[in-house]
Amino acid sequence: MAAQQFQLSPNAEISVLTIGPGASLNDSFGHNAFRISDKVQGLDLVYGYGEYDFDAPNFYLKFAQGKLNYLISRHNFSQFYDFYARSNRTIKEQVLNLPTSEKQDLFNYLENNYKPENRRYLYDFFYDNCATRIRDVAQTSTSNKIKFNNPADFEVQTFRKLIHEHVGLNSWGSFGIDIALGSIIDREATPEQHMFLPKYIHDFFAAATRDSKDLVKSSSVIYQKQNIEDSSNFLLSPLFIMGILGLIILFITYKDYKNNERSVWLDILLFALTGLVGILLIFLWYGTDHTATGQNYNLLWALPLNVFMIGQLLRKQPKNWFRSYLKFLIIMLCLMTLHWIIGVQIFAIGLIPFIIALALRYFYLLRFFKQK
Repeated sequence: MAAQQFQLSPNAEISVLTIGPGASLNDSFGHNAFRISDKVQGLDLVYGYGEYDFDAPNFYLKFAQGKLNYLISRHNFSQFYDFYARSNRTIKEQVLNLPTSEKQDLFNYLENNYKPENRRYLYDFFYDNCATRIRDVAQTSTSNKIKFNNPADFEVQTFRKLIHEHVGLNSWGSFGIDIALGSIIDREATPEQHMFLPKYIHDFFAAATRDSKDLVKSSSVIYQKQNIEDSSNFLLSPLFIMGILGLIILFITYKDYKNNERSVWLDILLFALTGLVGILLIFLWYGTDHTATGQNYNLLWALPLNVFMIGQLLRKQPKNWFRSYLKFLIIMLCLMTLHWIIGVQIFAIGLIPFIIALALRYFYLLRFFKQK
């Protein structure tokens, strides 16, 4: 379908659709799309900017590196509606108050964007995604600048708090995000930057104006999510699982203390785990194009150097400098706590019992090697 073959009628409507969160992690933040409806032309299409480019070579590698292109999609509204209704996700619609000429311009823009040579764009979770594209396309394809006013009761928040609004603090999704993403997302987002989340696209469009007139002329909920009993289980949560792990580490440490011995296998496991996590964090910081994985102070507990200390742990009596290294690890954990308290970076709450157990294990090793 070529854009120039379709001249929208004066009765055509363009609206912004906001899809509520879904069950999986990648659906937790919702979705946005444009709807073009023209009964005279028999047209009812939905354009969104959230489709994976599965045909891209080295798909998973590019995804990990932050170099993956996303696609603009086009679907019949009936198919779009059926998919999200079956997924039990709320669908909200905001009909835009645009003159016929601007409706045509926006439609032409979307159709041109859908051409094979134009469909791809370099995705960025915070700054260029399925939500921000809706805001930017609306701005670009209309002649009079849209003024995005702050919604009622709007409060500026950090990027991390905005994520936590959609992914529970004590969930595995939040646990992974809080480890992988650095202190960059602990700074406050500007009002415009809040619109990387579909929820805020809906809220800011509702408050937006053009030439002192409301941008949205009508709003409706065209599918309401059905309430389903929450199936989350605390016994499977990060805080509980890491709490059990922390207790095991403390129990073994106490047993070692009573018997004046050292469980070498535990120390190797802890140093290997923290070291490998640290290597992964270094890769995410320097080896990828992700904008949010830099300045990650999780490296204060997950030090890559720990991997290279395993040789010392295998010795009955490590080198004298290894005791200084243990003191260094304890200082790093103290710095991590300080960073958390003053808000430089917020860490995963599921880490709390593990970090406590790790600190006490380091103290025990320092005492044990000093006695030897």
